[in-house]
Amino acid sequence: MPLPFLTADRARDNDAAAGADPLGYEDPDRWRRPYRPGPWRVGGAAVLLLLASYVLFSAMIIAMAGSVSAAGVCVGFAALMIVTAVRLVRSGVVVSSQGLRRNGFLRSTTVRRQDIAAIRTVQQPVRWLGLPRTVQGQALLLQPVRGGAPETLITSHDADFLGQAESFERAADAIENWAASHS
Repeated sequence: MPLPFLTADRARDNDAAAGADPLGYEDPDRWRRPYRPGPWRVGGAAVLLLLASYVLFSAMIIAMAGSVSAAGVCVGFAALMIVTAVRLVRSGVVVSSQGLRRNGFLRSTTVRRQDIAAIRTVQQPVRWLGLPRTVQGQALLLQPVRGGAPETLITSHDADFLGQAESFERAADAIENWAASHS
Protein backbone atom coordinates (compact mmCIF):
# COMPACT_ATOMS: atom_id res chain seq x y z
CA MET A 1 0.00 0.00 0.00
CA PRO A 2 1.61 3.30 -1.06
CA LEU A 3 1.81 5.98 1.58
CA PRO A 4 1.75 9.32 -0.28
CA PHE A 5 3.00 11.37 2.65
CA LEU A 6 6.31 9.45 2.55
CA THR A 7 7.11 10.25 -1.09
CA ALA A 8 9.17 13.35 -0.32
CA ASP A 9 11.61 11.32 1.79
CA ARG A 10 11.84 8.38 -0.62
CA ALA A 11 14.14 10.24 -3.03
CA ARG A 12 16.34 11.43 -0.17
CA ASP A 13 16.90 7.81 0.78
CA ASN A 14 17.64 6.88 -2.82
CA ASP A 15 21.17 8.01 -3.71
CA ALA A 16 20.49 8.08 -7.47
CA ALA A 17 17.78 10.75 -7.25
CA ALA A 18 19.29 12.82 -4.44
CA GLY A 19 20.39 15.80 -6.55
CA ALA A 20 17.65 15.88 -9.17
CA ASP A 21 14.89 17.92 -7.50
CA PRO A 22 14.68 19.76 -4.16
CA LEU A 23 11.59 17.76 -3.20
CA GLY A 24 12.54 14.49 -4.88
CA TYR A 25 9.50 13.74 -7.02
CA GLU A 26 8.75 13.81 -10.72
CA ASP A 27 5.37 15.55 -10.91
CA PRO A 28 5.78 19.22 -9.88
CA ASP A 29 2.07 19.98 -10.36
CA ARG A 30 0.92 17.77 -7.47
CA TRP A 31 0.64 19.24 -4.00
CA ARG A 32 3.24 17.49 -1.81
CA ARG A 33 4.33 17.82 1.79
CA PRO A 34 8.14 18.13 1.81
CA TYR A 35 8.39 16.44 5.22
CA ARG A 36 6.77 13.64 7.15
CA PRO A 37 4.09 14.32 9.75
CA GLY A 38 5.70 14.42 13.18
CA PRO A 39 5.19 11.98 16.05
CA TRP A 40 3.07 14.39 18.09
CA ARG A 41 0.69 14.93 15.19
CA VAL A 42 0.47 11.23 14.28
CA GLY A 43 0.21 10.18 17.93
CA GLY A 44 -2.63 12.62 18.59
CA ALA A 45 -4.51 11.37 15.55
CA ALA A 46 -3.93 7.75 16.59
CA VAL A 47 -5.36 8.43 20.06
CA LEU A 48 -8.41 10.12 18.51
CA LEU A 49 -8.97 7.17 16.17
CA LEU A 50 -8.63 4.74 19.07
CA LEU A 51 -11.22 6.68 21.06
CA ALA A 52 -13.49 6.80 18.01
CA SER A 53 -13.34 3.01 17.75
CA TYR A 54 -14.44 2.72 21.38
CA VAL A 55 -17.28 5.17 20.78
CA LEU A 56 -18.40 3.22 17.69
CA PHE A 57 -18.32 -0.01 19.67
CA SER A 58 -20.40 1.69 22.36
CA ALA A 59 -22.85 2.84 19.68
CA MET A 60 -23.23 -0.76 18.52
CA ILE A 61 -23.96 -1.94 22.08
CA ILE A 62 -26.42 0.92 22.65
CA ALA A 63 -28.19 0.15 19.35
CA MET A 64 -28.51 -3.52 20.29
CA ALA A 65 -29.96 -2.49 23.66
CA GLY A 66 -32.74 -0.68 21.84
CA SER A 67 -31.91 3.04 21.98
CA VAL A 68 -31.29 3.90 18.33
CA SER A 69 -31.31 7.68 18.89
CA ALA A 70 -28.58 7.45 21.53
CA ALA A 71 -26.58 5.19 19.20
CA GLY A 72 -26.95 7.81 16.48
CA VAL A 73 -25.50 10.44 18.80
CA CYS A 74 -22.53 8.16 19.51
CA VAL A 75 -21.98 7.53 15.79
CA GLY A 76 -22.10 11.27 15.12
CA PHE A 77 -19.58 11.94 17.87
CA ALA A 78 -17.29 9.19 16.52
CA ALA A 79 -17.54 10.66 13.01
CA LEU A 80 -16.54 14.05 14.41
CA MET A 81 -13.52 12.45 16.11
CA ILE A 82 -12.48 10.72 12.85
CA VAL A 83 -12.76 13.94 10.85
CA THR A 84 -10.72 15.73 13.52
CA ALA A 85 -7.98 13.07 13.33
CA VAL A 86 -7.81 13.32 9.54
CA ARG A 87 -7.63 17.12 9.62
CA LEU A 88 -4.94 16.92 12.30
CA VAL A 89 -2.72 14.73 10.12
CA ARG A 90 -3.37 16.81 6.98
CA SER A 91 -2.28 20.06 8.67
CA GLY A 92 1.05 21.42 7.51
CA VAL A 93 2.78 23.00 4.53
CA VAL A 94 2.44 21.56 1.02
CA VAL A 95 4.10 22.85 -2.14
CA SER A 96 3.71 22.47 -5.90
CA SER A 97 4.80 24.37 -8.98
CA GLN A 98 1.73 26.61 -8.48
CA GLY A 99 2.70 27.86 -5.03
CA LEU A 100 2.72 27.08 -1.35
CA ARG A 101 -0.30 26.02 0.67
CA ARG A 102 -0.55 26.15 4.45
CA ASN A 103 -3.20 23.66 5.56
CA GLY A 104 -4.50 24.59 8.97
CA PHE A 105 -6.92 22.68 11.13
CA LEU A 106 -9.96 24.65 9.97
CA ARG A 107 -8.81 26.45 6.81
CA SER A 108 -6.13 26.47 4.13
CA THR A 109 -4.24 29.42 2.72
CA THR A 110 -2.58 29.29 -0.69
CA VAL A 111 0.16 31.68 -1.77
CA ARG A 112 1.11 31.74 -5.44
CA ARG A 113 4.83 31.47 -6.10
CA GLN A 114 4.78 34.94 -7.73
CA ASP A 115 3.56 36.41 -4.43
CA ILE A 116 6.49 35.04 -2.39
CA ALA A 117 9.35 37.49 -1.88
CA ALA A 118 11.48 35.27 0.38
CA ILE A 119 11.37 32.25 2.64
CA ARG A 120 13.92 32.22 5.43
CA THR A 121 14.69 30.54 8.75
CA VAL A 122 15.03 32.81 11.80
CA GLN A 123 15.66 32.43 15.53
CA GLN A 124 12.74 33.81 17.50
CA PRO A 125 10.30 32.92 20.27
CA VAL A 126 7.89 30.30 18.95
CA ARG A 127 4.74 28.72 20.34
CA TRP A 128 5.18 25.31 21.94
CA LEU A 129 2.79 22.83 20.21
CA GLY A 130 0.58 25.75 19.20
CA LEU A 131 -0.18 26.64 22.82
CA PRO A 132 0.17 30.16 24.25
CA ARG A 133 3.48 29.25 25.94
CA THR A 134 6.48 30.49 23.94
CA VAL A 135 10.02 29.13 23.91
CA GLN A 136 13.14 30.12 22.00
CA GLY A 137 13.32 28.24 18.72
CA GLN A 138 13.47 28.50 14.97
CA ALA A 139 10.73 29.45 12.56
CA LEU A 140 10.43 29.31 8.80
CA LEU A 141 8.95 32.62 7.65
CA LEU A 142 7.33 33.55 4.36
CA GLN A 143 7.76 37.17 3.34
CA PRO A 144 5.02 38.19 0.86
CA VAL A 145 5.82 40.42 -2.13
CA ARG A 146 3.14 42.95 -1.17
CA GLY A 147 4.93 43.60 2.13
CA GLY A 148 3.52 43.38 5.60
CA ALA A 149 4.30 41.00 8.41
CA PRO A 150 5.92 37.69 7.50
CA GLU A 151 3.82 34.54 7.98
CA THR A 152 5.15 31.66 10.06
CA LEU A 153 5.02 28.42 8.07
CA ILE A 154 6.60 25.89 10.45
CA THR A 155 8.46 26.09 13.75
CA SER A 156 10.94 23.87 15.53
CA HIS A 157 8.44 23.36 18.37
CA ASP A 158 5.24 22.51 16.49
CA ALA A 159 3.60 19.09 16.34
CA ASP A 160 5.79 17.96 13.44
CA PHE A 161 9.21 18.89 14.78
CA LEU A 162 9.14 19.02 18.58
CA GLY A 163 12.33 17.34 19.77
CA GLN A 164 13.53 16.73 16.20
CA ALA A 165 15.85 19.58 15.26
CA GLU A 166 17.37 17.67 12.34
CA SER A 167 13.93 17.02 10.81
CA PHE A 168 13.07 20.71 11.10
CA GLU A 169 16.30 21.69 9.35
CA ARG A 170 15.68 19.19 6.53
CA ALA A 171 12.11 20.43 6.05
CA ALA A 172 13.15 24.08 6.16
CA ASP A 173 15.93 23.41 3.64
CA ALA A 174 13.50 21.56 1.34
CA ILE A 175 11.00 24.42 1.40
CA GLU A 176 13.73 27.05 0.94
CA ASN A 177 15.18 25.04 -1.99
CA TRP A 178 11.68 24.80 -3.49
CA ALA A 179 11.31 28.59 -3.22
CA ALA A 180 14.72 29.15 -4.78
CA SER A 181 14.06 26.76 -7.67
CA HIS A 182 10.61 28.24 -8.42
CA SER A 183 11.43 31.94 -8.13
